[in-house]
Amino acid sequence: MSGKELQMTIMDPVIPYVGTILGGLESGTMVVIHGSVPKDADRFQIDFQCGSSEKPRSDVAFHFNPRFRGLIVCNTLQNEKWGWEEKTYQMPFTKGKPFEVIILVFHHKFQVSANGKHLLSYNHRMSLDRVDTLGIYGKVAINIIGIAKETTQHGSQPTSLALSTVNGSRGASQESLTFVVPYTGSLPSTLNPGRTVAVKGEINKNAKSFAINLQPSGSKNIALHLNPRMREKVFVRNTYLYESWGEEERQLSEFPFFPNMYFELLIYCEAHQFKVAVNGQHLLEYKHRFKDLTKINEISVHGDIQLYDIRVW
Repeated sequence: MSGKELQMTIMDPVIPYVGTILGGLESGTMVVIHGSVPKDADRFQIDFQCGSSEKPRSDVAFHFNPRFRGLIVCNTLQNEKWGWEEKTYQMPFTKGKPFEVIILVFHHKFQVSANGKHLLSYNHRMSLDRVDTLGIYGKVAINIIGIAKETTQHGSQPTSLALSTVNGSRGASQESLTFVVPYTGSLPSTLNPGRTVAVKGEINKNAKSFAINLQPSGSKNIALHLNPRMREKVFVRNTYLYESWGEEERQLSEFPFFPNMYFELLIYCEAHQFKVAVNGQHLLEYKHRFKDLTKINEISVHGDIQLYDIRVW
């Protein structure tokens, strides 16, 4: 199965912490930081650095800087000069409270979540291959730093649908694993209880909505319709039977999708319901309305996203 392999773990580091990232930073790396914010904190920062020099100061590819007057500042330092600040006024950190930060590294950006919720994306301003050091500074206590990198364990790899297209990227190369949206592909087998479908993609900058459908081929029916709508911030679930939509399910504690956000959506089929998770967080259950699961043999994706991969196991 394709997944993350833990490369290094640092326990209870002394702050300020400056440490080498073994093998450097590359696309597919995930950095997980568990810590807590002291009650007297004013700010702290997490820096992805190009070396550890203090004079002259090493370049910083990504500077993540929560400031406890209500904002987070992100920036890049090159030749001892800061670039333009990117700010967010979402503040997931609370003085006196623990936190978890997950930073996903992609070829074009960093994506940060805090306490299980998407926080921000930051496009690269310098080459990733220059980054080899992690620095943490300021008023913060860190319990664990974990760095994991993408790996493939041969022999248990889920089936990718990259080459099994019905209406879409027919003939796409297996190396790129990119899909043309709208996309329709056949599942390697029908969707029986115990099967999982994973959809990986990235939401467009000005996205309105997108949809993922599980359906029987050669039919208008849709067993499971997942439809996040960015402008309304609602995640609609429904089923299309007998040439009409059923009652929409919209209830959700929080809307998990944002523009420019990379996501991994998992659909797990049980005997009586589907379970859906996004970026490792369980999100919802949807009871089967289309009862004959053995006829669900197709997936379609359309809307305002880039589709990177669909896997089934």
